[in-house]
Amino acid sequence: MQTIKTLIQSKFKTLSLVTVALTFSIIVLFVRIKLNQSFFYLFLVWNVFLAIIPYTITMYLNSKPVIGKLKLGLWFLVWLAFLPNAPYIVTDLIHIRVANDTLLWLDVLVVFSFALSGLLLFYLSILDMQQLIAKRFRKVPIITSTLFILFLCGFGVYLGRFLRYNSWEIISNPQVLIADVFNILVAPFQHADAWLFTLGFGTFLAVGYWMFKNFYASPST
Repeated sequence: MQTIKTLIQSKFKTLSLVTVALTFSIIVLFVRIKLNQSFFYLFLVWNVFLAIIPYTITMYLNSKPVIGKLKLGLWFLVWLAFLPNAPYIVTDLIHIRVANDTLLWLDVLVVFSFALSGLLLFYLSILDMQQLIAKRFRKVPIITSTLFILFLCGFGVYLGRFLRYNSWEIISNPQVLIADVFNILVAPFQHADAWLFTLGFGTFLAVGYWMFKNFYASPST
């Protein structure tokens, strides 16, 4: 309990930002539900819950004064599996095209607010993981590794949005997932859409990361 209290105190500014962002998203969603009498965008609550998982993992790891390299490596793999869920919410903007014209601006506001919350959690979690890796694996090139992770997340978002995979299928349905990934890797010209999306979305995440890292006051707060 003391560890959690200390963690909350040390991360008070960050947790306040996250709380405000998520609260605003939820309020706008319920306003939309009330005015349109539709629960269409309720799935965004589940999506943002999945986006919270990687940040929760890095918060938990940062609460540990000492953590072994093997344990950190295993947690890193779990973290990486769930990480694409955070920026994935950006692609939920695609649902606006099937919405009705009634208060269309409100639909845009709802999805966009959840997308921003997801990106906030995404970049905060990456900064936290950078600190963890820098402390335990000093020879790892942080910037190069981060860029690789960002583009890997772009590929992960493609798998989720267009091939409809989710993080759980790494365990529940690995054979089919691995087969699809293998086909994309060995036949890039036949899966140009996958590579174009990965490159485009990965670049978007990389630019966002650069902006966030340079303008965010302090990763440790």
